[in-house]
Amino acid sequence: MYEVLDGQQRITSFGRYVNETWKFSIARNGKEYKFSSLDKDEQQKILNSPLTIYVCEGEPSEIKEWFEIINMRNVPLVKQELLNAAYHGKFVTLARKEFSNSNNGNISRWKTYISGDVKRQAILEAALDWVSDGKIDAYMSEHRQDDNIDELKNHFETVLDWIDGIFDYTGSYVCGLDWGRLYKQYHGNPYQKDKVTQRVDELLEDTQVKNKKGIFEFILGGETDTSLLDVRVFDDKVKKAVYNKQTKDAKEHDYSNCPLCRIGHEKNAKRIYQLKEMEADHVTAWTKGGSTDESNCQMLCITHNRAKGNR
Repeated sequence: MYEVLDGQQRITSFGRYVNETWKFSIARNGKEYKFSSLDKDEQQKILNSPLTIYVCEGEPSEIKEWFEIINMRNVPLVKQELLNAAYHGKFVTLARKEFSNSNNGNISRWKTYISGDVKRQAILEAALDWVSDGKIDAYMSEHRQDDNIDELKNHFETVLDWIDGIFDYTGSYVCGLDWGRLYKQYHGNPYQKDKVTQRVDELLEDTQVKNKKGIFEFILGGETDTSLLDVRVFDDKVKKAVYNKQTKDAKEHDYSNCPLCRIGHEKNAKRIYQLKEMEADHVTAWTKGGSTDESNCQMLCITHNRAKGNR
């Protein structure tokens, strides 16, 4: 007995046509023909046509290399398809039946959080990635002969239940996030779903947040890493206008055009910085409700701006 590693869809289509298990026809000379409607000699010509079959044997690395060669001129196999071929056996058969079956009733829920084509192994790849901490190859090698996929299924559902227990939002921004890593990093933290929901809604509506996908990790991490949000920054026009205003005022009063330098007693208390030596800063931090406009902008010397942080 052999397991089909490549060409399964074509073989299945052939079988369905000959056995008429699916109602479809083939076109010949402008007419549609089911298998049973063909003349006997035509039926026999199809049934007796020899098929070229390559029997692939070897170690997983050799099998993967073989697949890369035979797919060079066709639609290339994705990484997970190559791994399925390399580690074919009971485990892969069961895993594909669960996670690569487009008729599975759970597909709709799964695709809320996982992007990609189910038939091209996207869901299976995500499930394996989550349970193995990204070491899919090693995990499949270890479990190749397992006669169940309980650990894989249980961990996958645990991650999804964890997401559902924290977030109400199921829009497009949660699809494709690295949920396996986020679960591992944050699943031990307590969250209040109603407060999380309110905060998600606020950040989704905030026009200053440019990376909406970063909202979820931002909240999970205690709202400390604003780089996840790619918050809108001051444009050059605003920075130049604020710089000119501060510099004019500083020269008139004989103190530094950096507000934090001038309150010190060191040599920079009266220093006038060039524009390229300064950075724009939110007077009131964005995380504390400050807006990204001229009224909330101040120019600080690079040293003070980077030391100020989110205060």
